Amino acid sequence: MQLLQKPIKSIAACALFLVFIYTTAQSLAQTKDVSRDYSQSYSRLNVTNISQSRNSHSRRHLLQAGEEQAEPEADDEDVKSDDPGADMEEVRTCSEGLVLPLWMPQRNISIGDRLIRGFVYFLFLIYLFVGVSIIADRFMASIEAITSIERTVVVRGQNGEKQTMHVRIWNETVANLTLMALGSSAPEILLSVIEIYAKDFESGDLGPGTIVGSAAYNLFMIIAVCMIWIPAGEVRRIRHLRVFIVTAVFSIFAYVWLWLILSVISPGIIEVWEAIVTLLFFPVTVIWAYIAERRLLVYKYMDKNYRVNKRGTVVAGEHDQVEMDAEKARTIVTFQGTRSADAEAFDEARREYITVLSELRQKYPEADLEQLEMMTQEQMISRGNKSRAFYRIQATRKMVGSGNLMRKIQERAHSDLTEVKAQLHPTDDDYDDQPTRIYFEPGHYTVMENCGEFEVRVVRRGDISNYSTVEFETQDGTASAGTDYVGKRGVLNFPPGVDEQRFKIEVIDDDIFEEDECFYIRLFNPTENVFLTVPQIATIMILDDDHAGIFAFTESNFEISESVGLYEINVMRYSGARGTVIVPYWTEDDTAMAGRDYEMARGELVFENNDTQQTITIPILEQSSYEKDVSLKVHIGEPHLAPDDTNKESFFHRFFENHEHTGDHTNDELLAQIQEVEQKSPKDLTELDRILLLSKPRNGELTTTHVRIRESQEFKATVDKLVAKANVSAVLGTSSWKEQFKDALTVVPADESEFEGDDDVEEEVPGCLNYISHFICLFWKVLFAFVPPTDICGGYVTFVVSIFVIGVITAIIGDAASYFGCALNIKDSVTAILFVALGTSIPDTFASMIAAKHDEGADNCIGNVTGSNAVNVFLGIGLAWSIAAIYHMSHGMTFNVEPGTIGFAVALFCGEALIAVALIMFRRWNKSIGAELGGPAFSKYVSAAILMFLWVFYVVICILEAYDIIRV
Repeated sequence: MQLLQKPIKSIAACALFLVFIYTTAQSLAQTKDVSRDYSQSYSRLNVTNISQSRNSHSRRHLLQAGEEQAEPEADDEDVKSDDPGADMEEVRTCSEGLVLPLWMPQRNISIGDRLIRGFVYFLFLIYLFVGVSIIADRFMASIEAITSIERTVVVRGQNGEKQTMHVRIWNETVANLTLMALGSSAPEILLSVIEIYAKDFESGDLGPGTIVGSAAYNLFMIIAVCMIWIPAGEVRRIRHLRVFIVTAVFSIFAYVWLWLILSVISPGIIEVWEAIVTLLFFPVTVIWAYIAERRLLVYKYMDKNYRVNKRGTVVAGEHDQVEMDAEKARTIVTFQGTRSADAEAFDEARREYITVLSELRQKYPEADLEQLEMMTQEQMISRGNKSRAFYRIQATRKMVGSGNLMRKIQERAHSDLTEVKAQLHPTDDDYDDQPTRIYFEPGHYTVMENCGEFEVRVVRRGDISNYSTVEFETQDGTASAGTDYVGKRGVLNFPPGVDEQRFKIEVIDDDIFEEDECFYIRLFNPTENVFLTVPQIATIMILDDDHAGIFAFTESNFEISESVGLYEINVMRYSGARGTVIVPYWTEDDTAMAGRDYEMARGELVFENNDTQQTITIPILEQSSYEKDVSLKVHIGEPHLAPDDTNKESFFHRFFENHEHTGDHTNDELLAQIQEVEQKSPKDLTELDRILLLSKPRNGELTTTHVRIRESQEFKATVDKLVAKANVSAVLGTSSWKEQFKDALTVVPADESEFEGDDDVEEEVPGCLNYISHFICLFWKVLFAFVPPTDICGGYVTFVVSIFVIGVITAIIGDAASYFGCALNIKDSVTAILFVALGTSIPDTFASMIAAKHDEGADNCIGNVTGSNAVNVFLGIGLAWSIAAIYHMSHGMTFNVEPGTIGFAVALFCGEALIAVALIMFRRWNKSIGAELGGPAFSKYVSAAILMFLWVFYVVICILEAYDIIRV
């Protein structure tokens, strides 16, 4: 809310300031002896377009003939100079603009009318600045979409396995100095180009003055505000120091070069080569910054240090930026890693995801995994590296009542998780359009010999709208039809809409002990356009139930995911299922530890009569590990028969009863008889002894199994996909016009609680200022909602449409600013430096304040200032002057630019910029401060006061020079 209150409260103060400027200008005009040279220069700013064009062409031809510039104009101005009333009438006349019509009448206007017109133009300028900032944010969103385009690369992990990941095509430094700088400086650059066209390819003061004034405001005021905006006890350092040094040098060199071509090399004339070289310095700056960032050429020979960042990753650091963690100082790495920087960055982001998820799990122990994943994704997006576009859009949204971008981050996190889960768990609807398929489900059946009959299930998937048939038949395996089961053959009919059919198979029981046997059922001869898929043959295992059975695990090794929760291990009973048998079991640590990776299990399995399978349940503890590989052992002990009163169907009872044995058939007596038989030699065993030994419950070969606990593949895939999607650029863009109009018409509070990550703060409702700012800006919001969404053609369509709209609004701003200065008798150079430069830089101020508070480094506050200042000169002035110089050369003339105020402002800015950069570097290398922003209260307020004084001094001196109070 503070960001909204400040500009609103300052409107009244600005209006009073306008009165002061007007009265000062009037007094200066009346007390000063107007010389002929001043009359000529002032009349060129205020005469109509016809007289301006005539005088400029006459002056240009006489200059090329080697004559003095003042002589031809003296003849034209003598008549006007003789009549003071006519001269004053000429001062009140404004020239026609390019787009905006003049406010008529222009003659015989009172001072009160001029004050009212000036105030109206001032409010209109503010409204235009708001509009251009909103469309500039749409422009920045398209740039973010373009620069966030990714390519797929395959890298090898630490264990040699291949890993697919997505990396950005655009280099961060190149993106910041090209499209990002263009996005934040588009109004200034376009104003300079449009002014050249509007003035018949003649030079003007508004465009260059805005660029120089904006550079001074950005370097002095924005950095000063960011210094004191840092919370107490915190600092912000530039992370890409080499890039900052390059952009700082080029930003100062840009204005030195501008001064040279204006005042030294060819005073008053901009030659074609000078303009083209100015423009070419733009790609030179970008290339040199890229070389510095990538450590190419001479930079690779510079001293390199390595540091462990807060996430525990070894990264290359600056010469003075070795910040080793105290606990990890013993493991300093002094070699260059073999993996690519993109792979390391992806691994670092993934480790951070796991760390955040673990912290949230401890904070919210009752939340399920999906909720925790969504909360983690929110924090990953909000913690991720943010571009200048993010902070610029965030500041504008808060000013115009569109709310905090953190709300969109929540929505984005939810949609990301939903999309990832949908990819990992495809629904049956995904198969509806596939061809018809018929198969068994399940494909394996285990039945007891005494089950009588059992049911077999055949399913149909895919297109089930037609009538289908398929035949089936049984086939012998080790089991034979007629003795072990009843063979069967038939046809299954699937009417439209029916997706399964069932049929029954009969099993023949006997009292003869025999091994487990199996037979098969196969499907064949489906109707046309129907396919048989695996399993098209079902296997049926018949278990003998005439003995107590053999007990064993089904597999020697199991591999499970840590997210399985409760894992069940099957213990099978085969070669008999008579009687009740008890089998003990227990777990044993291997590399897995009880209490950390799983919960220890110990107990007994009770196999009732005819039971062929029991399960051991082991609770697996999920730690949400990205990489995990531990194991434990599970054992089963010797099986033993249950007491006889629960075991009336045991083989022993039936055997002894059939042989007419009498007595107490207790379990102890049977076991004693078995133990006595076991002590006999094999040659002394009778037939009854052999039957007793075969009937004893015993273990098979697999009495121990290993359970290997691995990371959850679903969780691992979810992490990889969410980390890849944790991109702030996706929050800035829009996917549809519906979304854009919804955002344009919705009032959202610009609360700070979401930015701070405070989950306990109740959600705010829009306040009065939110509604006021929303309705004031509603026209711009709705108008710009018609701009194509960024999801169309990767943002390129939005880019083209937005820059066209910015150009139109900038042309209106140029006309309004000229009318504003004309109404109040303020020169265009003063209007540009004092008003237009501030209007285009206010959104950048708020963006830098947000970045200073929430970013980890100072790059988005300081680095982008120097980069934008260099780009403004090389691209804004270089492009405009190149067009004008080439145009004049093609007509056999020269492009003339009077140094005047712009030359003086450039020279003054260069000197003050050196002081500002020296102060910034002093703060970084001073041990008591150690950073460009923040630090001790006294030092940061003193530094901010110095920078503010430099800006005020710059503005005052430029105004005095413009009105010839100071002559250079």
